[in-house]
Amino acid sequence: MELLSQMWSLLGLLTVLQNVLPSQLLSLLHSLWQSLQDSLTPYSYFDVPEFLGSSAVEPNDLYRQVHLYLHQSLLHSPTPSSAPLPRLTLSLPRGAGGDPSAAAANPVLSLSPNHSLEDSFAGHRLVWTHHSDTLQDSLEERRSFALRLPKRAPASALLRTYLAHLSAAADALERSSRPRRLHTNSPRGGPPSWSSVPFRHPATFATLALDPALKSRLLADLSAFAAGRDFYRRTGRPWKRGYLLHGPPGSGKSSLIAAMANHLRYDVYDLELTRVSHNSDLRSLLIQTNNRSLIVIEDIDCSLELTGDRRRSTKSTTATSDARSRKKRQRLQSYEDSDSINDGCGDDSDGRVTLSGLLNFTDGLWSCCGEERIIVFTTNYADGVDPALLRAGRMDVHLRLGACGAHAVRELVERFVGVAEHELLGVAESCVRAGAEMTPAEVGEVLLRNREDPEKAVRELVAELQARVRHGGGGGNGGGEEEEGWEEREEGSPTESWEGSPEKVGRKGRAGWERRVRFLGRLKSLTKSDSGRRGV
Repeated sequence: MELLSQMWSLLGLLTVLQNVLPSQLLSLLHSLWQSLQDSLTPYSYFDVPEFLGSSAVEPNDLYRQVHLYLHQSLLHSPTPSSAPLPRLTLSLPRGAGGDPSAAAANPVLSLSPNHSLEDSFAGHRLVWTHHSDTLQDSLEERRSFALRLPKRAPASALLRTYLAHLSAAADALERSSRPRRLHTNSPRGGPPSWSSVPFRHPATFATLALDPALKSRLLADLSAFAAGRDFYRRTGRPWKRGYLLHGPPGSGKSSLIAAMANHLRYDVYDLELTRVSHNSDLRSLLIQTNNRSLIVIEDIDCSLELTGDRRRSTKSTTATSDARSRKKRQRLQSYEDSDSINDGCGDDSDGRVTLSGLLNFTDGLWSCCGEERIIVFTTNYADGVDPALLRAGRMDVHLRLGACGAHAVRELVERFVGVAEHELLGVAESCVRAGAEMTPAEVGEVLLRNREDPEKAVRELVAELQARVRHGGGGGNGGGEEEEGWEEREEGSPTESWEGSPEKVGRKGRAGWERRVRFLGRLKSLTKSDSGRRGV
């Protein structure tokens, strides 16, 4: 009792002193007390505030990473039964409101204010404490995390490696749990912007009927790209990759795009070029895209007549000029067409997106405004795409999706109607090898309308394949298409820079220089004659 009375007396004295002494002196005494504690304690402390500075405007990324890391630790590394369970705060994931499946999803676990959580790293015991203080005469809260490390450990080396481990774990969790969106650009007439809806496409690589070797190679390529931060920084290349998906309608191009987005956990930006008025609007849309995104331009050969723009741009501008200027411009355009200047660049004076603008979008300086982006072009006819768009560094991988192979037919039958083994499946595979061609969409249509009767579904599919064999393999949209294939174009590869034999290349090079010399001579003579007429 005597000890309790002394404690109460001390508390009363502290209260009186707090009310009597000036705030500056109290702050000094508090600092001295903290210094005394730090010198006597066997631990080092590091604070991680939620905001940098006193204005609470600039967020601290490390605070967000610690929050995610502790959430992952609470989910996958529960506190041992011998240690008391810390007080936790439960909440639904961001963007889960209104989603019926949100209740079944894992809730977000976070450490409640003024509670601690232990962690272990490299044989050391570390403690995180979540602080939350209410400012005086304000309802605003200042939150922070405090990390406690043992002083006997090499603090600088341990802290550096531990924070790298923490950032990697938080980045992986953010990648796997972030809500994803499907974006589309706004119509013409207003400022260039994106509108979006939640992206919940069910397609995955497990549901795609692709050749196993092709699927494995594509997955490895995507995974290497997502983990290539150090590689792209070391080589000085923008962290982006281009894919050209080409094949007949129904070959699975859109489903493959959705599977790529689901595999990488990327947002999808479906860019409709016919809604873009100017090249500047195209650049503005690119700047507004997020990192870790998939930018898709479907049916690139139909979106804009880019190849024609290159040849028509000069003709449209020469109609209002005099006859003499028109002749010179036409001769210049004739030279450009004959010499096939790469990446032809019509201007956008007529208020349209040009080939030059699209090239800058995919491979120019503006394409580097962001990281971890994949640009996908799709087309039904690869020959209809301007060659300037297909150069290495723009479309790095050309992926051909064609008619179903024998493996894809068997896989689709098993997935749609649940038949893994059937005597007619061998007949179906024989028909495919004999030249019968059906796209995945066509096979799925036959199976879908008979999904309640698996026997009928298989028989009808085999009958359709046999009919296509009798008609030469054509039919539907798959006739005449090659099988699935992969073509990768590395930057600077000989296949990109050279065509034909070395002798033929040499002749082409000499002929090109000869055309340039002749053109410059003609241009010089025209300039002299015009100057003479003007009396210069």
